[in-house]
Amino acid sequence: MLRYTLKRLGILVGCLVVVWGLVYLGIAPRGLGDSNGLWIILLSLVISAPISFVALRGERDRASVQIVQRVDRMKANIEASRSQEDDAVDAARADTAAPAEQSAPAEHPAG
Repeated sequence: MLRYTLKRLGILVGCLVVVWGLVYLGIAPRGLGDSNGLWIILLSLVISAPISFVALRGERDRASVQIVQRVDRMKANIEASRSQEDDAVDAARADTAAPAEQSAPAEHPAG
């Protein structure tokens, strides 16, 4: 996951440098007024998104597999914890019900 994030950040920084160079050379528009920095960042984000989508497909798939495995492990741990809790509650109910049944008088049918 960290590997994907670092590669994605690298692509963004690369695009940022290229766009800044193009704006500095006058090839790309400078934006409006004082928005030059914001324009460069926004344009870099727009350009880097499709590049990352195509170039990092394998990394993204590996990261998603890791996330799915982590979620499955967490679900299994929660289910194990839940079943232990249910067993404890059932045992506690059985312990409290047993003395009550022993002390209750037996009913005799009226004849």
